[in-house]
Amino acid sequence: MVASQVARRGVTDERVLDTMRQVPREVFVGVGMEEFAYEDSPLPIAAGQTISQPYIVALMIAAAQIKPSDRVLDVGTGSGYAAAVLSRLAAKVYSIERHRELANSARRALERLGYNNVEVRHGDGTLGWADAAPFDAILVAAGGPEIPEALRRQLKIGGRLVIPIGELGGTQELVKVIRDGEDRFHEEDLGPVTFVPLIGEAGWQEPAVDAAPAFARLWPRRPVVRAPSATELIRQAAEPLPELDNPAFGAMFDRFAKARVVLLGEATHGTSEFYRARAQITRRLIEQHGFNIVAVEADWPDAARIDRYIRHKAVHVGSGPAFRRFPQWIWRNVEVANFVDWLRAHNAALHPGEHAGFFGLDIYNMNASIEAVIGYLDRFDPEAAAIAKERYGCLTPWQRDPATYGRAALTTGYAKCEQPVLLALRDLLNKQLEYGSQDRDSFLDAAQNARLVASAERYYRAMYYATAESWNLRDRHMFETLNNLMEWRGADAKAVVWAHNSHVGNAAATDMGRARDEINIGQLCREKFGDDAALIGFGTDRGTVAAADDWDGPMKVKTVRPAHPESYEYLCKDTGIRRFLLDLRKGQREELRSSLMSARLERAIGVIYRPETELASHYFDAHLPAQFDGYVWFEETRAVKPLPAERQPGLPETYPFGL
Repeated sequence: MVASQVARRGVTDERVLDTMRQVPREVFVGVGMEEFAYEDSPLPIAAGQTISQPYIVALMIAAAQIKPSDRVLDVGTGSGYAAAVLSRLAAKVYSIERHRELANSARRALERLGYNNVEVRHGDGTLGWADAAPFDAILVAAGGPEIPEALRRQLKIGGRLVIPIGELGGTQELVKVIRDGEDRFHEEDLGPVTFVPLIGEAGWQEPAVDAAPAFARLWPRRPVVRAPSATELIRQAAEPLPELDNPAFGAMFDRFAKARVVLLGEATHGTSEFYRARAQITRRLIEQHGFNIVAVEADWPDAARIDRYIRHKAVHVGSGPAFRRFPQWIWRNVEVANFVDWLRAHNAALHPGEHAGFFGLDIYNMNASIEAVIGYLDRFDPEAAAIAKERYGCLTPWQRDPATYGRAALTTGYAKCEQPVLLALRDLLNKQLEYGSQDRDSFLDAAQNARLVASAERYYRAMYYATAESWNLRDRHMFETLNNLMEWRGADAKAVVWAHNSHVGNAAATDMGRARDEINIGQLCREKFGDDAALIGFGTDRGTVAAADDWDGPMKVKTVRPAHPESYEYLCKDTGIRRFLLDLRKGQREELRSSLMSARLERAIGVIYRPETELASHYFDAHLPAQFDGYVWFEETRAVKPLPAERQPGLPETYPFGL
């Protein structure tokens, strides 16, 4: 967090950076938000308030130039995180909060950590803390209409005050005030921000808050420059799409068929229209343009069961139904089942060498991959199988819940599993010619499962460092799997990738890459294939979606909130066109591309959807024309239809979904 989100963005004060490395931010976030604690975003807390993003906290504290002997006033305690950081830098911190429940919870959090040089008071922060004044520094975590005079007067000579000032509901300026003498002050402008309103006698009045746009109270962010003609330009460029069951729908995407790799995104993991649209586009690319690989954001061993089914291959002994791991509904749904049935029927009339295959790119199902490698070796080389069992035994305690392996690796040194799993992969690849000559497809499956185990071992270790490393390991593994598939297929390989927009769109054109050093499949494909990769994103304004509240939670059908006013989705909704395609390739509609190139919000809903914290949890900054070559819009969408998780009484066991 400190390296990529704070120091990389220009905060250089080593005392501030070192302190932020030490203060545990997860202690101060709301319940259920701990997984986001070290991301570069503000997070919701009680009383409709937020904990500011780490960069803003660091920027303000660095600007205040806190010294070890300083007495500091912190206006707007909130969660207590800023006060905690200040307490490690200053001699004494006085923190004042107008919401009693926040003051009490922050006090408890600070006491639990043993930060005893902080005093928290419930009161009106616009009036300061007169009986503790004067202060060497004052920091205000809310935006006021002007600088409260009481705060100016409570500064020592030479003291620094950092406060956002501006209109309610709009962009504010972060201002640093320095007291040069009894009646002399000078100001420095630190840049634009947007904070929650500063409520109190010398700030905004409570009734005025209700008139403010909801987004104004959520988090500090850069201002968005919106070309006034953007909606009209989209309206002019939008190509209305036929109904999804019309064959003409897929034909609209023929323009992308010259690419070797077409990546089809989704704005959520649980929207029917996205799956059905991808199925129609993929059918067209397979039937009319020779595409022969369908590679999806799914676990390799589960997708392999689908692949054997659609290519009319024998079922491996012990192969159970596919996609039983959370979140099941992503692939165990009616929309995917219908597409799988079409693939099977399509392949039935073709020579095996002409079949289109279905493959998983993802990294999670380590247990099934270990079983698949050992099962393969049992059939072709029992002696090697015994060695593999011994090597993979290192991971046995964590096979059923591999996420716990990362924690153990950090605390007890179990990173020693890395070498055995790499040796298992090396031995398998060294016998490629021998094994591959017996059954080329089976060797591909075994080798990829061995690669998955090696990648997963690294991934589950990296995920506990809370950096971009785990994300990058996962996407690089998916990209390398795609490359392996294309090499296996040969010179005529042409692939369609199904994955979330956050994997498909070029990460370098979003704050994933710009602020967090994250890469993705789309960026890696663009770098390797250039114009032979077509990146196509999807979006929606509102409707329903299949998602969970928390990881491993039950699937729910949730209502998707209408798009945020500062988002690309809002511009698309404003056109009034229900369903359309935007061609964003270079040389197409340059005026539109230029208009949309300014950073705007883009929504991403994964397996978890939290509408109550949507802006903090599900939006990021993007440059749409640099992110995608095409963008597919559905104004209103509905949730996927999940297949039963268990076999229904009286129904036969139907491979591969086991219905």
